[in-house]
Amino acid sequence: MTSTFTLVDPSTGAPFDEVELADEAGTDAAIERAHEAFAPWRDLAPGERARLLRRFAAVVDEHVEELAAIEVRNAGHTWGNARWEAGNVRDCLNYYAGAPERLHGRQIPVAGGTDLTFREPYGVVGIIVPWNFPMPIAAWGFAPALAAGNTVVLKPAEVTPLTALRLAELALEAGLPEGVLTVVPGAGPVVGQRLVTHPLVRKVCFTGSTAVGKQVMAGCAEQVKNVTLELGGKSSNIIFADADLAAAAAAAPGAVFDNAGQDCCARSRLLVERSAYDEFVGLLEPAVRAVKVLDPSDEASEMGPLITGRQRDRVAGFLDEVEVAFAGTTPGGDGFWVPPTVVAVEDPAARIWREEVFGPVVAVMPFDDEEHAVALANDTDYGLSGSIYTRDLGRGLRVARAVEAGNLSVNSHSSVRYWTPFGGYKQSGIGRELGPDAAHAFTEEKNVFIAH
Repeated sequence: MTSTFTLVDPSTGAPFDEVELADEAGTDAAIERAHEAFAPWRDLAPGERARLLRRFAAVVDEHVEELAAIEVRNAGHTWGNARWEAGNVRDCLNYYAGAPERLHGRQIPVAGGTDLTFREPYGVVGIIVPWNFPMPIAAWGFAPALAAGNTVVLKPAEVTPLTALRLAELALEAGLPEGVLTVVPGAGPVVGQRLVTHPLVRKVCFTGSTAVGKQVMAGCAEQVKNVTLELGGKSSNIIFADADLAAAAAAAPGAVFDNAGQDCCARSRLLVERSAYDEFVGLLEPAVRAVKVLDPSDEASEMGPLITGRQRDRVAGFLDEVEVAFAGTTPGGDGFWVPPTVVAVEDPAARIWREEVFGPVVAVMPFDDEEHAVALANDTDYGLSGSIYTRDLGRGLRVARAVEAGNLSVNSHSSVRYWTPFGGYKQSGIGRELGPDAAHAFTEEKNVFIAH
């Protein structure tokens, strides 16, 4: 039996829509339709599959403003972020539209015959998407999966399903056959669990918390099912004394407060060389106070609310344990607001230093030298992202090689580009998304030997 879920505007706390949630039977039916659509989609000429993906990208481009408006309301994203996110869907589709005609195997020299390899799609791929970046994370999965010839059943987060549902409609408008991209809103223990356990789903891509990712991985292990996991993070922003401190301080708020800190790549640990600590913190304070936290419907807003009251209360629980050094402001009202906040930390065992807050909070700690900085950065269960600020590019590369994380930037806080690989070390995940090889991750490699 299906049920409904009430959607709430994060900026006001007021309900604004309801979405029907699928039950297990509805999920199974969607998976079976995707399975029926698989062979015809796989067998399309590569150029035709590429043409349909480019058409899908063009249709998304025609609806960027509409998709952005939905995300501003549903997820509390700023207009700038929401437009970028919708555009990222378009760009991912265009990028991976080049894959079908270039996804080829190899001829391997052997004795006694000819050896060939083939790249073949899995079949039905289940993609489970979080609420923090609903549109781009969905596209990072379905664009390369579809390009490789798979069909996709996508489960959006319960609280942010609207853009995913609209993208599925736009896919049909672009000419993708029924069943090739299906969106199934529902609860994780129902729809998500069925994607993990259903035998017709041959691969699962999950983005979310490490705790739930472990459950997904365990479920996939029961069937030895391929899985890609992009999980939590507790990334460091390392500032050396020789860096351009003014530029680093100006960039630091964007490294952690973007999307109200609800970002697995957020540089929520700020490590500053002791000799520059006071100067840097003095430069950081006005930069933090200048962040424009406004109603996300205001074009000038640079940071919006948290996604739910529960998430706001969770962040407040972390802040109750520490002394705030300084903070920005919020518009107040009934929305789920937390100001951009900086706390000074001395104990590396502090909970706010070790656990993922997933809110607009950054903890600052001094370090003594390069070796100490690397040790502090690596003293975490996570390893997703991070930044190094220094004028010494040799040091920048040396530290980037030493930090145990999958995506690092020197003199930048950028983590994600659809044309480069993305993924984490340690408990931040398994596998890689994006980049030129992403379509390969949605294929099996078959080897064929032909005797002479």
